[in-house]
Amino acid sequence: MASIDTAASHAALSMDVLLSEYRSCGPSFKKHAVVDMALRVFLFATALASVIVMVTSEETKQIPVAPGITINRTAKFSSSPPLVYHVAALSVAAFYSFITCVISILVMMKPCGNSEKLKFRLVILDSLLLGIMAAAMGATIGVAYITLKGTSHSENDKFCDTYGSYCFHFATAILMSFIVSITLLPLIWLSVYVLSKIARK
Repeated sequence: MASIDTAASHAALSMDVLLSEYRSCGPSFKKHAVVDMALRVFLFATALASVIVMVTSEETKQIPVAPGITINRTAKFSSSPPLVYHVAALSVAAFYSFITCVISILVMMKPCGNSEKLKFRLVILDSLLLGIMAAAMGATIGVAYITLKGTSHSENDKFCDTYGSYCFHFATAILMSFIVSITLLPLIWLSVYVLSKIARK
């Protein structure tokens, strides 16, 4: 009789644990996990596309240096250290978003798909990546201004008139990099929101 009562008490305790897990990791948390995964897929696609556009921005033109004399000059991202850093930052963003997207999918497959420790780590890593992207954008803005506008005391007053394809790739890559940086913000806000909901339980 005592064993039956013990088994019943254990069954009741197990049911309470399952119910508490369901309440703490209910449908709303699953929705947050789906949104998080979708944002990370978008982040990966945008960062990868931006890297491809920047790397393929090479263009060679014949530049006249004297009457009847021309030389071939190539415009490419590797000629500028800030742009090399920019491509490196985007590559890190693409790799990081791919890894965290896979982790998000694996976490969603568990009964309780939003670990507090995981969210805390993602907030830290997402914030670090946002800082890296902000630094890369800041380093690139000066190069972009000189490339697109030129300077009055140098030979690149009409740079984009000569290297139109390069400038188009360059401007597109910067726009996509800006989208990458913006996408990181809702990811950070979402993780902070989920952590706050967990802390209130």
